[in-house]
Amino acid sequence: MNTIEISDVVKSYRRGKVEVRALRGATLTVPAGKLAVLKGRSGAGKTTLLNLLAGLDRADSGRIRVADTDVTAAGVDALVRLRRESVSVIYQHFALLPLLTTAENVGVPLRIVGAPRAEREARVADLLEKVGLARHAAQRPGELSGGQMQRVAIARALANDPSVLLADEPTAQLDSHTGAATMELLHGLVAERGMTALVATHDPMIEQLADVVLHLDDGIVSEAEPALSR
Repeated sequence: MNTIEISDVVKSYRRGKVEVRALRGATLTVPAGKLAVLKGRSGAGKTTLLNLLAGLDRADSGRIRVADTDVTAAGVDALVRLRRESVSVIYQHFALLPLLTTAENVGVPLRIVGAPRAEREARVADLLEKVGLARHAAQRPGELSGGQMQRVAIARALANDPSVLLADEPTAQLDSHTGAATMELLHGLVAERGMTALVATHDPMIEQLADVVLHLDDGIVSEAEPALSR
């Protein structure tokens, strides 16, 4: 099952001469096929947690399991393969390549895995249609609005049909209306594809779309709260 599981995870880092304890024995589970929201104020450790789940950083102690992979025990090659094949991340600053078109940005993960050109182009066209950007395929990021760039980032994250999706403050750069529309889109795509998703946010509106709501405070994840009524 493609669940997200962490158990007693501790992570510290240095900020100048000060040691910051970002996670203090954090534990959580996101069931397969569910959309979970991880709440917490800015600086609470949400990004740190997502980086650990994606294998972009290492925990000091504890265990992390994502998409049937023991992330804490995996080597570098296994973690690269995990991100290519099973886990995708949506970043709050979009992280699009400015010289590439919308279609080319979405197709980057498919190029990395060596997908044939015809398959790649068909997949990109389908994703752009789903996120409502088919007419913007030839435009570059600088020609798009913030909401459109976030939709490109979502389409790119789905290009390799991941089983687990991680999103770091996906509405932080958007106004409330565009942010709500973006989350509705993401929620629908997660449900359609049966993915397991964890969305880190401090936006209370996003809770309304969640199957599971978690709270990160002072390095500890609280027990799941009932998601708000849709």
